[in-house]
Amino acid sequence: MNFSGMVLPDGSAASTASEMFSFTGLPELLLRFGINLVVIILLVRWLYYTTTRRKDYLFTYILISSVVFLLCYLLESVSLQIGFALGLFAIFGIIRYRTNPMPIKEMTYLFLVIGVSVINALTVGTSLFEILFANIAVVLITFGLEKVWLLRHTSSKTIVYEKINLIVPEKYDEMIADLQQRTGIREIKKVEIGAINFLKDTCRMIIYYEDNSRSVNLADQNGYIIPESNEDDD
Repeated sequence: MNFSGMVLPDGSAASTASEMFSFTGLPELLLRFGINLVVIILLVRWLYYTTTRRKDYLFTYILISSVVFLLCYLLESVSLQIGFALGLFAIFGIIRYRTNPMPIKEMTYLFLVIGVSVINALTVGTSLFEILFANIAVVLITFGLEKVWLLRHTSSKTIVYEKINLIVPEKYDEMIADLQQRTGIREIKKVEIGAINFLKDTCRMIIYYEDNSRSVNLADQNGYIIPESNEDDD
């Protein structure tokens, strides 16, 4: 008798029991899961974490990748496949944590770990060499962008500047020299002038500079710190 109360023939019951306790697909599952885990650790722990030093996203990426892989692999027999994979991208692609918007680089790595997990789980009928080539290609491309080509990180700071007499184009060089002296930033690449308050003789500006340390300072990300609502009020 099955769970719905229907009596099954002895042959069906034996077949169901044998399929339930079959270990024939376990070696392939372990192999694919191992490949996926190694690739994700290379991408997240070696490439991402060494640059950003953010343990919260490190924890998130590894768990999301593992769960997505197991979901895709174990549900692969159901006729979902392409629609299921696209649905995962749509769901996780719109994730925004409750406290702050997810930065673009972290969103890119989230898309990357989901994509790698889906590739490793749903490539039925694909040879092991093709799967390894896809994973190695992703790792090498990410390594080239993260460690070789993008050696210098451009950061930005939003500041309130009180010397509005220097924001005119004719005094741009003088303003840059003043900002470099007061902020300690030696190489300011660009300055964007925002709202100007003539009552307080202040203006908002964003200064862009190159950070040779290659570590991402969260305070430098635009929009990460929300100014007080009454800052410009009398």
